[in-house]
Amino acid sequence: MKLRIGVMGSGLEKGENNLPKKALQLAFDIGKEIARHNCVLVNGACWGIPYEASKGAKSEDGFVLGVSPAENLHEHVHKYRFPTNVHDMIIYTGFGFKGRNVVNVTNCDAVVIVGGHVGTLNEFTIAYDEGMVVGVMQGSGGIADFIDDIIKIAAKKTGAALIYDKDPHELVRKVITEAMKREKGTEQMVLRKGNHHTCKYC
Repeated sequence: MKLRIGVMGSGLEKGENNLPKKALQLAFDIGKEIARHNCVLVNGACWGIPYEASKGAKSEDGFVLGVSPAENLHEHVHKYRFPTNVHDMIIYTGFGFKGRNVVNVTNCDAVVIVGGHVGTLNEFTIAYDEGMVVGVMQGSGGIADFIDDIIKIAAKKTGAALIYDKDPHELVRKVITEAMKREKGTEQMVLRKGNHHTCKYC
């Protein structure tokens, strides 16, 4: 089964163009690298960082799963004015942005934080609290550049694996490596439990 890697970052309204070009390029490169590693890209199905990451993945013929706040396709397109042209599949949650964020993050094996504001902070705290593998794209601005401060303030150990890098290719590689280690560890635990039997002679 393919790993699902989420890319979390600032969304935009349709027609807006006020995110740093560097952050958008980093998102594109991350999406591209996720596809190159034969992983599924998961994001919030909106414009901005998620859209650029999707474009990057599609440039390498990757599979993109979008998680929408909308109830259906019509609401996704007409109420939220979100794109459909870069996704292979969209899950319509009907939960609005905050509810969508929970579904978005928990459908991932690992997430990468790129830039970001309040919504991205919400996604990060969900991933961190769930003890997930979290990649942090250093130098992308926004929330990503303050992750250490947020963790210190939170003062809670969750088992999350935080991975930092300034190079998008290295960051994705490290995140996937860590996620695969956890996947193998989980499989081994399942096998051990599956092989467990009760016998008075053993």
